[in-house]
Amino acid sequence: MGSNEAKETAELRLKFVAKCVVTGVALGLSIWGINHASGLSETLEMWVRKKKKPIRVYMDGCFDMMHYGHCNALRQARALGDQLVVGVVSDAEITANKGPPVTSLNERMIMVQAVKWVDEVIPDAPYAISEEFMKKLFEEYNIDYIIHGDDPCLLPDGSDAYALAKTAGRFKQIKRTEGVSSTDIVGRMLLCVRERSLNDKSNHSSLQRQFSHGNSQKFEDGIAAGETRISHFLPTSRRIVQFSNGKILRLAREFGDFLLVGIHTDQTISAKRGAHRPIMNLHERSLSVLACRYVDEVIIGAPMEISKDM
Repeated sequence: MGSNEAKETAELRLKFVAKCVVTGVALGLSIWGINHASGLSETLEMWVRKKKKPIRVYMDGCFDMMHYGHCNALRQARALGDQLVVGVVSDAEITANKGPPVTSLNERMIMVQAVKWVDEVIPDAPYAISEEFMKKLFEEYNIDYIIHGDDPCLLPDGSDAYALAKTAGRFKQIKRTEGVSSTDIVGRMLLCVRERSLNDKSNHSSLQRQFSHGNSQKFEDGIAAGETRISHFLPTSRRIVQFSNGKILRLAREFGDFLLVGIHTDQTISAKRGAHRPIMNLHERSLSVLACRYVDEVIIGAPMEISKDM
């Protein structure tokens, strides 16, 4: 009996020791798991915080005589990041590199700010990305990438305006919108004047005044009858600016929560304003209006007069 009892006691002790070992291991694993999970949690939190940092992209331009091609470029640029910062080139820089702009810096700033894909605007941006300005973009504005179209942007000396950004590996390219440019828009306006001149057999300066003032015969103060100046057709560009910069649309939007904009057909406008209008076709005008941040929806082909049925 004594021998059996001793054997049983030894077995009990062995089981107890085994349980202690297992319990200790389990406890140790639990403590390790908690510590490891805590470390993993911190790592995950840091990763999420890093992922939450918005990708900021920068695009610059003259944005003179703002049109749907500009808007499409801004749309593409915005798609490459979370926030789009736009640099609007100064009047002096445009004059030095391309010739004087039709619209002023302030007007161009307002037009760019009205585009729905723009988050921030930098005034007086340089025409070329210098090392100093690029550093400012990266450090002060937290820019991740500099964006430009696939059309070449050359300086007067023939060098690439975005060479430094490309060398730094911080450059991304978008597709240029074919078929429209500021030069093209101005060309259409001048062609309109020329065609009216041929049809009406009127003198050039008289037609320019009609084009500027909506067929008014009133002279601008201080302008002689035979004098030809580019400012003669600028009031028309001002009227384009007043609408395209979103001022009218912004004021209309303030009256409610949803802005529906009706756009007349080319035929409707021609019937009311003459055979040489509109300057932009229905498709171009629709795209331009849809790009405005104050517009919710458009009706293409809206009539000039609102009927009871509408």
